[in-house]
Amino acid sequence: MSQWPVHGSITGPIVLIGFGSIGRGVLPLIERHFKFDKSRFTVIDPEDKDRHLLDERGIAFIKNAVTRDDFVDLLKPLLTKGDGQAFVVNLSVDVSSAAIMRLCHEVGALYVDTVAEPWLGFYTDTRLTASERSNYALREAILDLRRALKTGPTAISCCGANPGMVSWFVKQALLNVAADCGIDAGQPSSREDWARLAQRVGVKGIHIAECDTQRATAAKPRGVFVNTWSVEGFVSEGLQPAELGWGTHEKHIPPEGKRHAFGPDCAIYLMRPGAGTRVRSWTPTAKAQHGWLITHNEAISIADYLTVREGDNVVYRPTCHYAYRPADDAVLSLDEMAGAQWQRQEKSHILDENEIVDGIDELGVLLYGHAKNAYWYGSQLSIEETRRIAPYQNATGLQVTSAVLAGMVWALENPNAGIVEADELDFRRCLEIQLPYLGPVTGHYTDWTPLEGRAVLFPEDIDTADPWQFKNVIVR
Repeated sequence: MSQWPVHGSITGPIVLIGFGSIGRGVLPLIERHFKFDKSRFTVIDPEDKDRHLLDERGIAFIKNAVTRDDFVDLLKPLLTKGDGQAFVVNLSVDVSSAAIMRLCHEVGALYVDTVAEPWLGFYTDTRLTASERSNYALREAILDLRRALKTGPTAISCCGANPGMVSWFVKQALLNVAADCGIDAGQPSSREDWARLAQRVGVKGIHIAECDTQRATAAKPRGVFVNTWSVEGFVSEGLQPAELGWGTHEKHIPPEGKRHAFGPDCAIYLMRPGAGTRVRSWTPTAKAQHGWLITHNEAISIADYLTVREGDNVVYRPTCHYAYRPADDAVLSLDEMAGAQWQRQEKSHILDENEIVDGIDELGVLLYGHAKNAYWYGSQLSIEETRRIAPYQNATGLQVTSAVLAGMVWALENPNAGIVEADELDFRRCLEIQLPYLGPVTGHYTDWTPLEGRAVLFPEDIDTADPWQFKNVIVR
């Protein structure tokens, strides 16, 4: 685009926590799309390898980790200096989302993040049960804070590509499938409207179905975890228990499946890590594929959002989970880490836009079980397109940073919404802002099911009566 639109003005300080691959990529989007005072923009990160990008712009940098002990002393002076409403963009790891949200509520600042993040040590705390260190538990902590605070400045929880953008894709995909099935969707506007629509369309479940085909110029060396986005983030969630929203059509809870003893009971977890759990899924480029059932907030929030209740009874809920086939180097890295009994490699590396030869990050939602079988809707963003439209990031990063941009715009336009999840935002407005950065956004029907080609060479315990049982999806 020769002229990028300015979507709003940030009148107070901007504090960007975290300047890794996503923080670096969101910087030029903030510069393009907002009016702000550069002298009141501060970036905080414990590493300074990309500090030159800030120095050449005259943006303040604080080399520091944001910790449980010092976050108030560090952040509060920055957020309360001068006039206007401050904005915190939290793109870090090991920084409690709930704690920063509470501080933002106290000082009247806007807030957005891409994940419900805990303080350092949570993911590997052996004193916690698997349920207590799940994404389900992290989400409940955010919702508990919302219930406690009730109202206040807007704080958007989990507004990246996934979680975040994929919740907006789900709504558009529901409208598309309804239209193609001859169902009058009307104008759904509430959570109840969307849940009833999913029920009427007959969606049994949703895969967040992703295939990353970005390839590097050099082969992955042994002893290095290579990824196209945060290694710390991927490893942390990969070592959490596999989790999925649990649908009302399911007949077979897995032998290792467990329910939580708190919250809305909309999800289950498995007594095995997501990095060691594979599932059958489908994307347009790869077709049938094995992906990893990595725990993600959207698996829980989408299932909860689309739940239909009659009185105290749940009468409809789709199964929902991530089905992630990462880049080849990340697949090799996971395999290497698994062989070391989940001990992470000492070195890590994120592929930047200059190291990648070609490939796309194909990220979308697969709605299945309806009258037309299955429908994938999503972004097919290439590294070539990414280089053309936005600096400092690969295709995976741009899908995230453009969703952060959309969340920031929505927060500025709705500054008093309190704590909200991405599922609750205006999906049309968010996609309107984000679409210029997503490459082709397309829909594809498929007649594939997880029973295709099964029990040919070896007998399998499968449910032939319903192809879309999770029993048929999980890889044993």
